[in-house]
Amino acid sequence: MDSPFPDNEGNSRLLAEAKAGSNAPALSVSEISNALKRTVEDRFGHVRVRGELSGFKRAASGHLYFGLKDADAKLDGVMWKGNAARLPFAPEDGLEVIATGKLTTYPGRSSYQIVADRLELAGEGALMLLFEKLKARLASEGLFDGARKRAIPYLPKTIGIVTSPTGAVIRDMMHRLEDRFPSHVILWPVMVQGDGAAAQIAAAVRGFSAMPVDGPVARPDLVIVARGGGSIEDLWAFNEEVVVRAVAECSIPVISAVGHETDTTLCDFAADRRAPTPTAAAEMAVPVRLDLAQQMGQAELRLTGALRRFVDRASERLLAQARLLPKLADIVGNRQQRADDLGDRLRRGLERRADLSKMAFAGISGRIAPAMLQRRLAMSAERLQSVRMPTALVERQMAERRSKLSGLDRLLNSLHPEAPLGRGFARVTTADGKTTICKTGDAIAAGKVLINFADGPVAANVEGGKGAKIASSAKSAPPAAQPSLFGEGDS
Repeated sequence: MDSPFPDNEGNSRLLAEAKAGSNAPALSVSEISNALKRTVEDRFGHVRVRGELSGFKRAASGHLYFGLKDADAKLDGVMWKGNAARLPFAPEDGLEVIATGKLTTYPGRSSYQIVADRLELAGEGALMLLFEKLKARLASEGLFDGARKRAIPYLPKTIGIVTSPTGAVIRDMMHRLEDRFPSHVILWPVMVQGDGAAAQIAAAVRGFSAMPVDGPVARPDLVIVARGGGSIEDLWAFNEEVVVRAVAECSIPVISAVGHETDTTLCDFAADRRAPTPTAAAEMAVPVRLDLAQQMGQAELRLTGALRRFVDRASERLLAQARLLPKLADIVGNRQQRADDLGDRLRRGLERRADLSKMAFAGISGRIAPAMLQRRLAMSAERLQSVRMPTALVERQMAERRSKLSGLDRLLNSLHPEAPLGRGFARVTTADGKTTICKTGDAIAAGKVLINFADGPVAANVEGGKGAKIASSAKSAPPAAQPSLFGEGDS
């Protein structure tokens, strides 16, 4: 059988054989991979690579994985989460960036990659591309709609300013506010560029928005986000999504005054009003006090003149209406005359009524004299004596009525329900003695009854069933007197 490996003479051999003095020992895969890793890292320990981001992905661990490509090649890349957290922009596919780091290999896939320490946009063109992409995405969510814009208060009592405390911006704004209309200002100091600036600006805007209306510190009626001019990179913090969303969601009207007149940031689109400069924002915030005082004076003059003209015209209309009214004497003259006439007629009527009453009284005064009354009284007494009945007739009628009443009393006593008790009968009633029991079923249902004899009642218990039994449970009460229809002496 032929060997598959050739020997020194060109013959094939089946088993590999290490010969003495050979300078090509067999290496393991891990050994060759580690050697390649060391070689690449030593040779390319610090590189800067320019390319377009492709296949960007942020892992749950916070690490970033991406590819850098150009027209002819592609290089895998990774950025650990510590460096990723410090990125000043949000990477996405299509952005041209410059990655700074070192090349290394990944033995698990037999590939090489760059471990980036820093990612930077490759020029203003890439930055503007990121700007336009972010602008389009936020605009699609409605953050820049004109319907969301609110009116700026005409004369805010308190103004909140978000800017750097050390720059010329705050001094210029305070100077302009002092010249126009001195107002209460609350400064929220922040960084306006560099790492962490966007987070500070967003936190300041949200802090003003969250202040209570009746809190210990006066809540601003207006918020101004301000920064001086600079390059697009210097102003980039105001293009960050976190800042744009904070401005759009602020419950207080916001003026964006970032950069100079030609500078535009996404913060300008989200704010309720854009000012070309921070100084112009101060001019928008408050009116000129002298102009306001002059306007108030002119308004007072116009109001006074309008009131005077109104009163004059009302007086003229009143006088014109008064001339059309009839005179008071014409209105009440007839009424006064009629009142005098009625008064005179009333006086004459009362006098006539009094005369008639005197004449009528004179006609009957003779009939009510004392002698006449005494004579009528004597006549009435005589008639009374003539109609008096004889005593014998009255006594006979009284005897007949007394006999009749005695018969009725005897009949009543014989028919009284207690009368049969004296002849050996008994009457059964309920325990309270108010209802007479006439049936066995009613006695069983009552349970406890009273048996009334001639000399008094006896309490008893009734046992149910056939042949119901009555068991006495109380001593006899003293006999009750039978009632009579008439009292003593009536017979």
